[in-house]
Amino acid sequence: MYKTLRNHFEETFDLTDKEFAFVLTQFKMQDFKKGDFIFQNGDQIKYVYFIISGLVKLIYFDKDANEHIVSFAMEDWWESDFNAFFTQSEATYSLKCLEATSVFYISLAGYRKLCEEIPKMETFWLQKSNRGFVSSQRRILSLLTANPKERYEQFLKAYPSLAQRISKTQIAAYLGVSRETLSRLYS
Repeated sequence: MYKTLRNHFEETFDLTDKEFAFVLTQFKMQDFKKGDFIFQNGDQIKYVYFIISGLVKLIYFDKDANEHIVSFAMEDWWESDFNAFFTQSEATYSLKCLEATSVFYISLAGYRKLCEEIPKMETFWLQKSNRGFVSSQRRILSLLTANPKERYEQFLKAYPSLAQRISKTQIAAYLGVSRETLSRLYS
């Protein structure tokens, strides 16, 4: 599992054995069962999570307790309530496991320490943040301008392996349509 984390970082830059040993001192690992919440709305957010194996969804519950899926994250993806993480405040979102999930997690202090001790980590985090930002903007634009069929096709094109692991009900919720609408489009 440590090799998974090292390979992930080394997609962006090389790490010496000494550097990677230091990186590992800043991470902890945890396993969760399907259905577990890694964190829930109102929890103090202390960590950002790297998915080693499994699948999670980031969700927002509105005032009527309706669930809104903000994102999914699978292997080699990072997830958290990033606003709460960087401000060290309470979560607005909840992170729920759709499958048994193993994660590495790091605190804000650990994140900062890595950036101080291994400056190329800042470039890594910046690249990850930029990709996440671009993806979020793409999703917002899709929700604003595309019809349900177009949104579904965009989802399938962008995340083909993810689409195979998520129920049509979950995909429909993510796309902001009913399960029935999605079924009518592709029955």
